Amino acid sequence: MTEDIPLLFQPITIRGVTSRNRIVASPMCQYHSDDGGPGDWQMMHLGRLATGGCGIVFGEETAVERIGRKTYACAGLYKDEHVAAYRKLTDFIRLQGAVPAIQLGHAGRKASCHTAVEDWRPLRDEDAADGMPPWQGIAPSALPEPKRRFLPKELDHDDIMAVLEAFRVATLRSADAGYDIVEVHGAHGYLIHQFLSPISNQRTDGYGGDIEGRMRFALEVAEVVRDAWPADKPVFYRISAVDGEGGEWNLDHSVLLSQALKERDIDLIDVSSGGISGKTDMPKIPRIPAYQAAFASRIREQADIMTIAVGGITEAAQAERILQDGDADMVALARELLWNADWPAHAAQALGIKDPFGVQPHEYAFRLRQREAQKLMEINQGGAKTAAALAYFLDDEQTD
Repeated sequence: MTEDIPLLFQPITIRGVTSRNRIVASPMCQYHSDDGGPGDWQMMHLGRLATGGCGIVFGEETAVERIGRKTYACAGLYKDEHVAAYRKLTDFIRLQGAVPAIQLGHAGRKASCHTAVEDWRPLRDEDAADGMPPWQGIAPSALPEPKRRFLPKELDHDDIMAVLEAFRVATLRSADAGYDIVEVHGAHGYLIHQFLSPISNQRTDGYGGDIEGRMRFALEVAEVVRDAWPADKPVFYRISAVDGEGGEWNLDHSVLLSQALKERDIDLIDVSSGGISGKTDMPKIPRIPAYQAAFASRIREQADIMTIAVGGITEAAQAERILQDGDADMVALARELLWNADWPAHAAQALGIKDPFGVQPHEYAFRLRQREAQKLMEINQGGAKTAAALAYFLDDEQTD
């Protein structure tokens, strides 16, 4: 019976999609794409997470247009030619029993830089010699992003319509590529978040000003994606619950946004934080264990919508407690899975599940079960039978 199974390992169904458990592999940029398309690295990376036992496996943030990438090595789904390559990933993820999911986004003014291993250093003219000429980002207002070289281009109405169309087409391609969940990336200081925060949005038209105006673009993206996505498949939306140090967008604003997203048939809010800084008295976000779970809890309660808690979740008991306390409906892990891709199996063991290897592929599970059975054999207990057997094999007087 399900009441005997830890909530972390109980299936969850959203619309027509069922995840085998409540463990989500969070999107993690890998910087190994070729003109947006995935290759062997993504197959290895996402394959590890699927075989490790996660219920839902997200690919990295995937740009809806070429200039929406942060770097030349970022993922994208802005060409029809990309679809077949992504289909290979979704087929393999699904074959391992996990749900393939994609996160669509746009970097906005955070574009045109090197990768994370170079601390997102801005591209310079000299990088053109290496095939990486810099480009101008876009934003709701022509306000600089720290460390970027160019002021972004302020989007006019036609530009906004073009970005919305890019989200629509990328959503259609995501369905063709075999994904079962699409998530809109509206967090971490990227384009949608740039519209939400008054620090980065100083427009005076219908896409700026008060909170309703600043939420308009985010909600229009939600409408476009939901309309283009199959009705029997869920749409998630990642938000930054608060701006971050010196910011202005706060948790009350996120509750209002989440309520509006629910009205537009968004199924779940993936609750993160940070990405835009300013000069207010908003403090830096403490990076304590499960530091964003309280944000997810508030949104779940006050907006009456499903949530994912992410950030600082590393222990099985901690993840189970988040779910049992009603703070979130699922938990997402990122860097912990890089350290231990088999975290779900270890969590199952820690929570007392009789067959923790059941979350792994049969090719792994039967060998691990065999090893556990061998541990229980009398000859392997270190007693007299063990000593006698070893003595037999080590006896120098044995002859052929």
